[in-house]
Amino acid sequence: MVSAHSSEGTDLRPGRFPDLASMVRYDATRVDALTQRVAELKEQVSGLSGSVDDRQVRKYERRAAAGKGPAGLLPVTGPGVTVTLSDAPQGTGEDTPDTVDNPNLLLVHQQDIQAVVNAMWSGGAAAVTIQGQRVVSTTGIRCIGNSVQLQGVPYSQPYVISAVGEVASLTDAIANDAYLEVYRADAANPDIGVGWDEVVEDKITAPAYQGLTDLQYARALPSGTTGG
Repeated sequence: MVSAHSSEGTDLRPGRFPDLASMVRYDATRVDALTQRVAELKEQVSGLSGSVDDRQVRKYERRAAAGKGPAGLLPVTGPGVTVTLSDAPQGTGEDTPDTVDNPNLLLVHQQDIQAVVNAMWSGGAAAVTIQGQRVVSTTGIRCIGNSVQLQGVPYSQPYVISAVGEVASLTDAIANDAYLEVYRADAANPDIGVGWDEVVEDKITAPAYQGLTDLQYARALPSGTTGG
């Protein structure tokens, strides 16, 4: 009874997951709860901020409002390009084909996703999303087992990456990216066959970023200072 009350419905020893899938489900549920809490706190902060009104406050509010667009805090709609990356069919099983020297070529990795995103930015994208999540300057992409974690939430393949912008510039940037040329060659190779799909769309809506906006950073120690 004491353990049940203390755990509040969670695992008292969360480090002892029997498998990766259980750990991913636990983390995804926890992230959802924290995201909802963040939204509630943001609403409270907005309400409290609205109750304060003077000349200096209005000045900073105008400055903050002007920065919302570049920071990804406003939705963007327009034409664009969507690229979908997926693991090779033979890469989802336990046996690796004898014709493939490197089994990693059968899977989509974080650097593959990042290469598509970087090419889209190079092509002048006004906004980029991965799995429907808005990409901002603090967005991190991490591989965790056979899934990719984006802004604390794990996702499995296929990975859908969309960009809003001038279509010709976006497609040229993607076509001329050296890293993606190699990826597309692997996609065209029947012995590898990793997934690549590129579609031009008349209308894409990139939602506003809903995650944390706090920026954390490390500060270099003064010259000659040693850590304790």
